[in-house]
Amino acid sequence: MRKQAFVGALCAVLILRAVSAHGQTSQAGQYVDPEGGVSLATALAMAIEREPSLRAARSEVEAARGMRVQAGLRPNPTVSLDQRQQPGGSDNQSAVDVEWPLDLFRRKARVELADREAEATEQSVADRQRLLTSEVRSRYGQAAAAVRDLATAETLAMSALRDLNLRRSRVDEGASPPLERDLLDVDWRMLESEQLMAIGKAEAAMIDLKRILGLPAAAPMKLRETLETLVAAADVTPTPASPPGERPDVREAEARVQVADARIDRARSDGRFDVSLRGSYMRMAAGFSQRGFNTQNVLEPVHGVFHYLAAGAMVTVPLRNRNQGEIAAAQAERAGAAAQLEAARLTAQAEVAAAVARENRARQALAVVEGAVALSRKNLDVVRQTFELGRTTALEVLAEQRRYLQIEKAHTAGLQAVFDARAALLRAQGEVR
Repeated sequence: MRKQAFVGALCAVLILRAVSAHGQTSQAGQYVDPEGGVSLATALAMAIEREPSLRAARSEVEAARGMRVQAGLRPNPTVSLDQRQQPGGSDNQSAVDVEWPLDLFRRKARVELADREAEATEQSVADRQRLLTSEVRSRYGQAAAAVRDLATAETLAMSALRDLNLRRSRVDEGASPPLERDLLDVDWRMLESEQLMAIGKAEAAMIDLKRILGLPAAAPMKLRETLETLVAAADVTPTPASPPGERPDVREAEARVQVADARIDRARSDGRFDVSLRGSYMRMAAGFSQRGFNTQNVLEPVHGVFHYLAAGAMVTVPLRNRNQGEIAAAQAERAGAAAQLEAARLTAQAEVAAAVARENRARQALAVVEGAVALSRKNLDVVRQTFELGRTTALEVLAEQRRYLQIEKAHTAGLQAVFDARAALLRAQGEVR
Protein backbone atom coordinates (compact mmCIF):
# COMPACT_ATOMS: atom_id res chain seq x y z
CA MET A 1 0.00 0.00 0.00
CA ARG A 2 2.87 2.39 0.71
CA LYS A 3 4.32 1.74 -2.73
CA GLN A 4 0.92 2.18 -4.38
CA ALA A 5 0.28 5.42 -2.52
CA PHE A 6 3.69 6.77 -3.47
CA VAL A 7 3.18 5.96 -7.15
CA GLY A 8 -0.27 7.56 -7.12
CA ALA A 9 0.99 10.71 -5.43
CA LEU A 10 3.90 10.94 -7.87
CA CYS A 11 1.52 10.65 -10.84
CA ALA A 12 -0.69 13.37 -9.39
CA VAL A 13 2.28 15.69 -8.95
CA LEU A 14 3.43 15.11 -12.53
CA ILE A 15 -0.05 15.74 -13.91
CA LEU A 16 -0.51 18.93 -11.92
CA ARG A 17 2.88 20.20 -13.02
CA ALA A 18 1.98 19.48 -16.63
CA VAL A 19 -1.18 21.52 -16.20
CA SER A 20 0.76 24.44 -14.76
CA ALA A 21 3.49 24.29 -17.39
CA HIS A 22 1.48 23.63 -20.52
CA GLY A 23 -2.15 24.39 -19.71
CA GLN A 24 -3.41 21.22 -21.42
CA THR A 25 -4.26 17.56 -20.83
CA SER A 26 -6.08 15.12 -23.07
CA GLN A 27 -9.30 17.19 -23.28
CA ALA A 28 -7.52 20.53 -23.32
CA GLY A 29 -5.21 19.18 -26.00
CA GLN A 30 -8.14 19.41 -28.42
CA TYR A 31 -7.72 23.16 -28.32
CA VAL A 32 -3.92 23.52 -28.16
CA ASP A 33 -1.28 22.50 -30.68
CA PRO A 34 2.21 23.90 -29.94
CA GLU A 35 3.36 23.08 -33.48
CA GLY A 36 0.44 23.58 -35.88
CA GLY A 37 -1.83 25.86 -33.87
CA VAL A 38 -2.61 29.50 -34.55
CA SER A 39 -0.29 31.87 -32.70
CA LEU A 40 -1.35 35.28 -31.42
CA ALA A 41 0.67 37.04 -34.13
CA THR A 42 -0.98 34.89 -36.80
CA ALA A 43 -4.41 35.57 -35.31
CA LEU A 44 -3.77 39.32 -35.46
CA ALA A 45 -2.70 39.10 -39.10
CA MET A 46 -5.76 36.99 -39.96
CA ALA A 47 -8.12 39.45 -38.30
CA ILE A 48 -6.57 42.45 -40.06
CA GLU A 49 -6.90 40.70 -43.40
CA ARG A 50 -10.24 38.93 -43.06
CA GLU A 51 -12.43 40.64 -40.46
CA PRO A 52 -15.56 41.84 -42.33
CA SER A 53 -16.10 45.18 -40.57
CA LEU A 54 -12.46 46.20 -41.14
CA ARG A 55 -12.76 45.30 -44.82
CA ALA A 56 -15.86 47.47 -44.99
CA ALA A 57 -13.96 50.33 -43.35
CA ARG A 58 -11.19 50.06 -45.94
CA SER A 59 -13.77 50.59 -48.67
CA GLU A 60 -14.55 53.95 -47.06
CA VAL A 61 -10.91 54.94 -47.59
CA GLU A 62 -11.16 54.08 -51.28
CA ALA A 63 -14.38 56.09 -51.50
CA ALA A 64 -12.70 59.10 -49.85
CA ARG A 65 -9.81 58.88 -52.30
CA GLY A 66 -12.26 58.78 -55.17
CA MET A 67 -13.94 61.92 -53.84
CA ARG A 68 -10.50 63.55 -53.65
CA VAL A 69 -9.98 62.85 -57.35
CA GLN A 70 -13.42 64.22 -58.12
CA ALA A 71 -12.79 67.38 -56.11
CA GLY A 72 -9.72 68.16 -58.20
CA LEU A 73 -11.63 68.09 -61.49
CA ARG A 74 -12.81 71.36 -62.99
CA PRO A 75 -16.40 71.88 -64.18
CA ASN A 76 -17.22 70.81 -67.71
CA PRO A 77 -18.26 73.34 -70.35
CA THR A 78 -21.83 73.34 -71.59
CA VAL A 79 -22.75 73.48 -75.25
CA SER A 80 -26.23 74.34 -76.54
CA LEU A 81 -27.56 74.16 -80.12
CA ASP A 82 -30.49 76.19 -81.46
CA GLN A 83 -32.20 75.87 -84.85
CA ARG A 84 -35.01 78.17 -86.04
CA GLN A 85 -37.01 77.88 -89.27
CA GLN A 86 -39.60 80.24 -90.77
CA PRO A 87 -42.88 78.33 -91.33
CA GLY A 88 -43.64 78.27 -95.05
CA GLY A 89 -40.61 80.36 -95.83
CA SER A 90 -36.92 80.10 -96.48
CA ASP A 91 -35.60 82.02 -93.49
CA ASN A 92 -33.67 80.00 -90.91
CA GLN A 93 -31.25 80.56 -88.07
CA SER A 94 -28.66 78.25 -86.50
CA ALA A 95 -26.79 79.05 -83.28
CA VAL A 96 -24.17 77.37 -81.08
CA ASP A 97 -23.61 78.63 -77.50
CA VAL A 98 -20.70 77.59 -75.26
CA GLU A 99 -20.41 78.37 -71.54
CA TRP A 100 -17.22 77.53 -69.62
CA PRO A 101 -17.09 78.04 -65.82
CA LEU A 102 -13.60 79.14 -64.80
CA ASP A 103 -13.91 77.90 -61.20
CA LEU A 104 -11.43 80.53 -60.10
CA PHE A 105 -11.96 80.59 -56.33
CA ARG A 106 -13.62 77.29 -55.41
CA ARG A 107 -11.38 74.46 -56.57
CA LYS A 108 -8.58 74.98 -54.02
CA ALA A 109 -10.97 74.96 -51.06
CA ARG A 110 -12.82 71.96 -52.47
CA VAL A 111 -9.61 69.96 -52.91
CA GLU A 112 -8.38 70.89 -49.44
CA LEU A 113 -11.64 69.68 -47.89
CA ALA A 114 -11.44 66.39 -49.78
CA ASP A 115 -7.83 65.90 -48.63
CA ARG A 116 -8.73 66.45 -45.00
CA GLU A 117 -11.73 64.12 -45.22
CA ALA A 118 -9.59 61.38 -46.78
CA GLU A 119 -7.02 61.76 -44.01
CA ALA A 120 -9.70 61.59 -41.33
CA THR A 121 -11.14 58.44 -42.93
CA GLU A 122 -7.70 56.80 -42.99
CA GLN A 123 -7.20 57.56 -39.31
CA SER A 124 -10.66 56.19 -38.57
CA VAL A 125 -9.72 52.91 -40.25
CA ALA A 126 -6.43 52.83 -38.32
CA ASP A 127 -8.35 53.29 -35.07
CA ARG A 128 -10.73 50.50 -36.07
CA GLN A 129 -7.70 48.30 -36.62
CA ARG A 130 -6.32 49.31 -33.20
CA LEU A 131 -9.56 48.28 -31.50
CA LEU A 132 -9.75 45.09 -33.54
CA THR A 133 -6.24 43.97 -32.60
CA SER A 134 -7.00 44.70 -28.97
CA GLU A 135 -10.17 42.62 -29.16
CA VAL A 136 -8.28 39.76 -30.83
CA ARG A 137 -5.70 39.79 -28.02
CA SER A 138 -8.48 39.76 -25.46
CA ARG A 139 -10.34 36.89 -27.14
CA TYR A 140 -7.15 34.90 -27.57
CA GLY A 141 -6.30 35.38 -23.90
CA GLN A 142 -9.83 34.38 -22.86
CA ALA A 143 -9.60 31.23 -24.96
CA ALA A 144 -6.21 30.36 -23.47
CA ALA A 145 -7.55 30.96 -19.96
CA ALA A 146 -10.59 28.79 -20.65
CA VAL A 147 -8.33 25.98 -21.88
CA ARG A 148 -6.20 26.28 -18.77
CA ASP A 149 -9.25 26.10 -16.51
CA LEU A 150 -10.34 23.03 -18.44
CA ALA A 151 -6.95 21.43 -17.93
CA THR A 152 -7.08 22.11 -14.20
CA ALA A 153 -10.62 20.74 -13.88
CA GLU A 154 -9.76 17.64 -15.88
CA THR A 155 -6.62 16.92 -13.90
CA LEU A 156 -8.44 17.19 -10.60
CA ALA A 157 -11.28 15.02 -11.93
CA MET A 158 -8.74 12.38 -12.98
CA SER A 159 -7.06 12.52 -9.58
CA ALA A 160 -10.43 12.30 -7.82
CA LEU A 161 -11.36 9.28 -9.94
CA ARG A 162 -8.06 7.63 -9.10
CA ASP A 163 -8.59 8.24 -5.38
CA LEU A 164 -12.13 6.92 -5.67
CA ASN A 165 -10.96 3.71 -7.37
CA LEU A 166 -8.31 3.18 -4.71
CA ARG A 167 -10.83 3.75 -1.94
CA ARG A 168 -13.30 1.36 -3.56
CA SER A 169 -10.63 -1.33 -3.47
CA ARG A 170 -10.00 -0.70 0.20
CA VAL A 171 -13.71 -0.72 1.00
CA ASP A 172 -14.10 -4.03 -0.85
CA GLU A 173 -11.22 -5.39 1.24
CA GLY A 174 -12.86 -4.08 4.42
CA ALA A 175 -9.96 -1.74 5.19
CA SER A 176 -11.98 1.50 4.91
CA PRO A 177 -15.53 2.49 5.79
CA PRO A 178 -18.01 2.95 2.89
CA LEU A 179 -18.52 6.58 3.94
CA GLU A 180 -15.09 7.57 2.66
CA ARG A 181 -15.83 5.95 -0.68
CA ASP A 182 -19.15 7.77 -0.93
CA LEU A 183 -17.57 11.11 -0.06
CA LEU A 184 -14.96 10.63 -2.76
CA ASP A 185 -17.66 9.56 -5.19
CA VAL A 186 -19.63 12.76 -4.57
CA ASP A 187 -16.50 14.88 -4.98
CA TRP A 188 -15.57 13.13 -8.23
CA ARG A 189 -19.04 13.76 -9.63
CA MET A 190 -18.80 17.43 -8.73
CA LEU A 191 -15.38 17.71 -10.38
CA GLU A 192 -16.67 15.89 -13.43
CA SER A 193 -19.50 18.43 -13.65
CA GLU A 194 -17.04 21.30 -13.39
CA GLN A 195 -14.97 19.70 -16.13
CA LEU A 196 -17.98 19.59 -18.45
CA MET A 197 -18.74 23.22 -17.67
CA ALA A 198 -15.12 24.09 -18.42
CA ILE A 199 -15.38 22.29 -21.77
CA GLY A 200 -18.41 24.40 -22.65
CA LYS A 201 -16.58 27.61 -21.74
CA ALA A 202 -13.56 26.60 -23.79
CA GLU A 203 -15.73 25.78 -26.81
CA ALA A 204 -17.56 29.11 -26.52
CA ALA A 205 -14.28 31.02 -26.17
CA MET A 206 -12.87 29.34 -29.29
CA ILE A 207 -16.02 30.16 -31.27
CA ASP A 208 -15.80 33.80 -30.22
CA LEU A 209 -12.17 33.89 -31.31
CA LYS A 210 -12.98 32.34 -34.69
CA ARG A 211 -15.78 34.84 -35.21
CA ILE A 212 -13.50 37.82 -34.79
CA LEU A 213 -10.94 36.19 -37.10
CA GLY A 214 -13.56 35.93 -39.82
CA LEU A 215 -13.78 32.13 -39.58
CA PRO A 216 -16.97 30.07 -39.41
CA ALA A 217 -17.82 28.48 -36.07
CA ALA A 218 -17.26 24.96 -37.45
CA ALA A 219 -13.79 25.74 -38.83
CA PRO A 220 -11.03 23.68 -37.16
CA MET A 221 -8.60 25.79 -35.16
CA LYS A 222 -6.23 25.27 -32.25
CA LEU A 223 -4.15 27.63 -30.19
CA ARG A 224 -0.39 27.50 -30.44
CA GLU A 225 0.31 29.48 -27.28
CA THR A 226 -0.87 28.76 -23.76
CA LEU A 227 -1.71 31.39 -21.19
CA GLU A 228 1.69 31.00 -19.51
CA THR A 229 3.42 31.48 -22.86
CA LEU A 230 1.42 34.63 -23.55
CA VAL A 231 2.29 36.12 -20.17
CA ALA A 232 5.95 35.21 -20.61
CA ALA A 233 5.96 36.90 -24.01
CA ALA A 234 4.35 39.98 -22.47
CA ASP A 235 7.22 40.12 -19.97
CA VAL A 236 9.79 40.53 -22.73
CA THR A 237 7.75 42.46 -25.30
CA PRO A 238 8.96 46.08 -25.40
CA THR A 239 6.36 48.68 -24.62
CA PRO A 240 5.67 51.01 -27.56
CA ALA A 241 7.22 54.39 -26.94
CA SER A 242 4.72 56.42 -28.95
CA PRO A 243 2.91 59.07 -26.87
CA PRO A 244 -0.88 58.99 -26.45
CA GLY A 245 -1.18 61.83 -28.95
CA GLU A 246 -0.05 59.47 -31.71
CA ARG A 247 -3.04 57.19 -31.22
CA PRO A 248 -5.20 56.84 -34.34
CA ASP A 249 -8.33 58.08 -32.56
CA VAL A 250 -6.51 61.23 -31.38
CA ARG A 251 -5.11 61.79 -34.85
CA GLU A 252 -8.57 61.26 -36.30
CA ALA A 253 -9.93 63.90 -33.93
CA GLU A 254 -7.19 66.28 -35.09
CA ALA A 255 -8.09 65.50 -38.69
CA ARG A 256 -11.76 66.23 -37.93
CA VAL A 257 -10.76 69.70 -36.71
CA GLN A 258 -8.87 70.23 -39.95
CA VAL A 259 -11.92 69.01 -41.89
CA ALA A 260 -14.03 71.61 -40.11
CA ASP A 261 -11.48 74.33 -40.95
CA ALA A 262 -11.48 73.24 -44.59
CA ARG A 263 -15.29 73.24 -44.63
CA ILE A 264 -15.29 76.83 -43.34
CA ASP A 265 -12.89 77.86 -46.11
CA ARG A 266 -15.01 76.15 -48.72
CA ALA A 267 -18.18 77.80 -47.46
CA ARG A 268 -16.47 81.18 -47.69
CA SER A 269 -15.14 80.48 -51.17
CA ASP A 270 -18.59 79.39 -52.35
CA GLY A 271 -19.88 82.77 -51.15
CA ARG A 272 -17.43 84.71 -53.33
CA PHE A 273 -18.00 85.85 -56.91
CA ASP A 274 -17.02 83.61 -59.79
CA VAL A 275 -16.68 83.99 -63.53
CA SER A 276 -17.89 81.92 -66.46
CA LEU A 277 -16.89 82.63 -70.05
CA ARG A 278 -19.51 82.56 -72.76
CA GLY A 279 -19.20 82.39 -76.55
CA SER A 280 -21.64 81.87 -79.42
CA TYR A 281 -21.81 81.57 -83.18
CA MET A 282 -24.98 82.24 -85.18
CA ARG A 283 -25.70 81.75 -88.87
CA MET A 284 -28.83 83.51 -90.15
CA ALA A 285 -30.33 83.12 -93.63
CA ALA A 286 -33.06 85.70 -94.54
CA GLY A 287 -34.78 86.86 -97.75
CA PHE A 288 -37.70 88.80 -99.26
CA SER A 289 -40.19 88.14 -102.04
CA GLN A 290 -38.92 91.10 -104.08
CA ARG A 291 -36.30 90.56 -106.72
CA GLY A 292 -33.16 92.48 -107.37
CA PHE A 293 -30.16 92.51 -109.66
CA ASN A 294 -27.14 90.58 -108.52
CA THR A 295 -23.54 91.32 -109.50
CA GLN A 296 -24.13 89.75 -112.89
CA ASN A 297 -27.16 92.02 -113.45
CA VAL A 298 -29.52 89.07 -113.21
CA LEU A 299 -32.76 89.32 -111.30
CA GLU A 300 -33.09 86.96 -108.33
CA PRO A 301 -34.96 86.93 -105.02
CA VAL A 302 -33.45 89.14 -102.37
CA HIS A 303 -31.67 86.76 -99.97
CA GLY A 304 -28.70 86.95 -97.58
CA VAL A 305 -26.66 84.78 -95.22
CA PHE A 306 -25.24 86.46 -92.13
CA HIS A 307 -22.66 85.18 -89.60
CA TYR A 308 -22.42 86.45 -86.02
CA LEU A 309 -19.83 85.77 -83.33
CA ALA A 310 -20.35 86.74 -79.71
CA ALA A 311 -18.10 86.49 -76.61
CA GLY A 312 -18.60 87.57 -73.05
CA ALA A 313 -18.38 86.68 -69.37
CA MET A 314 -20.96 85.91 -66.73
CA VAL A 315 -20.13 86.97 -63.18
CA THR A 316 -21.86 85.54 -60.11
CA VAL A 317 -22.31 88.52 -57.78
CA PRO A 318 -22.80 87.64 -54.08
CA LEU A 319 -25.12 90.36 -52.95
CA ARG A 320 -27.45 88.93 -50.32
CA ASN A 321 -26.41 85.29 -50.33
CA ARG A 322 -22.79 85.11 -49.25
CA ASN A 323 -23.21 81.63 -47.77
CA GLN A 324 -23.58 83.05 -44.26
CA GLY A 325 -25.62 80.11 -42.96
CA GLU A 326 -23.22 77.44 -44.17
CA ILE A 327 -20.27 79.37 -42.74
CA ALA A 328 -21.97 79.59 -39.35
CA ALA A 329 -22.78 75.87 -39.41
CA ALA A 330 -19.18 75.01 -40.31
CA GLN A 331 -17.86 77.20 -37.49
CA ALA A 332 -20.16 75.44 -35.01
CA GLU A 333 -18.95 72.09 -36.31
CA ARG A 334 -15.38 73.24 -35.83
CA ALA A 335 -16.05 74.10 -32.19
CA GLY A 336 -17.52 70.65 -31.62
CA ALA A 337 -14.56 68.97 -33.34
CA ALA A 338 -12.14 70.90 -31.13
CA ALA A 339 -14.01 69.70 -28.03
CA GLN A 340 -13.88 66.14 -29.33
CA LEU A 341 -10.13 66.47 -29.84
CA GLU A 342 -9.64 67.62 -26.27
CA ALA A 343 -11.75 64.72 -25.01
CA ALA A 344 -9.77 62.23 -27.12
CA ARG A 345 -6.46 63.48 -25.73
CA LEU A 346 -7.69 63.28 -22.14
CA THR A 347 -9.08 59.80 -22.74
CA ALA A 348 -5.82 58.58 -24.25
CA GLN A 349 -3.76 59.91 -21.35
CA ALA A 350 -6.13 58.41 -18.80
CA GLU A 351 -6.20 55.03 -20.51
CA VAL A 352 -2.41 54.81 -20.63
CA ALA A 353 -2.07 55.73 -16.95
CA ALA A 354 -4.82 53.30 -15.94
CA ALA A 355 -3.33 50.49 -18.02
CA VAL A 356 0.12 50.97 -16.48
CA ALA A 357 -1.31 50.92 -12.96
CA ARG A 358 -3.45 47.89 -13.78
CA GLU A 359 -0.53 45.93 -15.17
CA ASN A 360 1.71 46.72 -12.19
CA ARG A 361 -0.91 45.59 -9.69
CA ALA A 362 -1.79 42.53 -11.76
CA ARG A 363 1.83 41.39 -11.79
CA GLN A 364 2.10 41.90 -8.03
CA ALA A 365 -1.06 39.88 -7.49
CA LEU A 366 0.19 37.14 -9.81
CA ALA A 367 3.43 36.85 -7.86
CA VAL A 368 1.45 36.35 -4.65
CA VAL A 369 -0.85 33.77 -6.24
CA GLU A 370 2.03 31.82 -7.78
CA GLY A 371 3.56 31.38 -4.34
CA ALA A 372 0.21 30.18 -3.01
CA VAL A 373 -0.14 27.72 -5.92
CA ALA A 374 3.17 26.05 -5.18
CA LEU A 375 2.34 25.80 -1.48
CA SER A 376 -1.20 24.53 -2.12
CA ARG A 377 0.08 21.89 -4.52
CA LYS A 378 2.57 20.75 -1.92
CA ASN A 379 -0.13 20.66 0.76
CA LEU A 380 -2.41 18.60 -1.47
CA ASP A 381 0.35 16.09 -2.17
CA VAL A 382 1.09 15.73 1.56
CA VAL A 383 -2.58 15.33 2.51
CA ARG A 384 -3.08 12.69 -0.16
CA GLN A 385 -0.05 10.75 0.96
CA THR A 386 -1.14 10.83 4.58
CA PHE A 387 -4.63 9.80 3.47
CA GLU A 388 -3.21 6.80 1.63
CA LEU A 389 -1.33 5.88 4.79
CA GLY A 390 -4.57 6.10 6.76
CA ARG A 391 -3.47 9.04 8.90
CA THR A 392 -6.12 11.49 7.76
CA THR A 393 -9.74 11.45 6.63
CA ALA A 394 -11.35 11.82 3.23
CA LEU A 395 -12.92 15.09 4.34
CA GLU A 396 -9.50 16.64 4.77
CA VAL A 397 -8.46 15.45 1.32
CA LEU A 398 -11.62 16.89 -0.21
CA ALA A 399 -11.16 20.21 1.58
CA GLU A 400 -7.55 20.51 0.45
CA GLN A 401 -8.50 19.51 -3.08
CA ARG A 402 -11.19 22.18 -3.16
CA ARG A 403 -8.71 24.71 -1.84
CA TYR A 404 -6.24 23.76 -4.55
CA LEU A 405 -8.92 24.10 -7.23
CA GLN A 406 -9.74 27.61 -6.03
CA ILE A 407 -6.05 28.54 -6.00
CA GLU A 408 -5.58 27.22 -9.53
CA LYS A 409 -8.57 29.22 -10.72
CA ALA A 410 -7.12 32.29 -9.03
CA HIS A 411 -3.81 31.52 -10.74
CA THR A 412 -5.54 31.40 -14.12
CA ALA A 413 -7.37 34.63 -13.33
CA GLY A 414 -4.06 36.24 -12.34
CA LEU A 415 -2.35 35.17 -15.55
CA GLN A 416 -5.26 36.42 -17.59
CA ALA A 417 -5.30 39.71 -15.67
CA VAL A 418 -1.63 40.29 -16.50
CA PHE A 419 -2.17 39.46 -20.15
CA ASP A 420 -5.31 41.61 -20.38
CA ALA A 421 -3.51 44.49 -18.68
CA ARG A 422 -0.69 44.34 -21.21
CA ALA A 423 -3.24 44.17 -24.05
CA ALA A 424 -5.01 47.22 -22.60
CA LEU A 425 -1.69 49.07 -22.41
CA LEU A 426 -0.90 48.29 -26.04
CA ARG A 427 -4.37 49.48 -27.04
CA ALA A 428 -4.01 52.66 -24.98
CA GLN A 429 -0.65 53.41 -26.58
CA GLY A 430 -2.08 53.01 -30.07
CA GLU A 431 -0.66 49.65 -31.11
CA VAL A 432 -2.36 48.58 -34.36
CA ARG A 433 -0.70 45.17 -34.81
